[in-house]
Amino acid sequence: MRRTVRPLAGAALAVAAAGLGAAPAYGGSTGGLDVYPSTAAAGAQVSVNTAACGEKSSAVGDASSVGAGTFTLAPSTHEGEAIGQFQVPPSAQPGTYEIVAKCADGNRQVAGDLVVALMPAAGGQVQPHGSVKTGVGGALGTDPVQTAAGVTALAVAAAGGTWLLHRRARGDGI
Repeated sequence: MRRTVRPLAGAALAVAAAGLGAAPAYGGSTGGLDVYPSTAAAGAQVSVNTAACGEKSSAVGDASSVGAGTFTLAPSTHEGEAIGQFQVPPSAQPGTYEIVAKCADGNRQVAGDLVVALMPAAGGQVQPHGSVKTGVGGALGTDPVQTAAGVTALAVAAAGGTWLLHRRARGDGI
């Protein structure tokens, strides 16, 4: 046991040292695309900013994944960031969308996520819409004739079972 522990511990130490050597020498972020608010309703105005493009650089944003198209990020005095805005289309479906910005000078591209969620309108409640996917039924479809035939078959089976139980209780046999 002692012979295998030392080589394994040495190998683990070597892997850890190699991992530390690959770490960046600075503690700051690499610069992504910040999306504010990160969760928005359809029709909302969204701001994006990034410091990845440099002090006086602009960028072209792409929000076509959510249906908003392209927009411009202009240089800002706030910590050397480029800032831009776009509006989430009213037809946007709930989900997570990737928003991308490409810096004007260079090939640097940054991305951030926008979550489109159902939000109540003016203090009201969100009204549910659509069908509930429970996994039950649906084999026959929504045809009313087939539904009526199924209900009739169940009613006949219930009546027959009741009649048989009644006969058995009276002692008539089956």
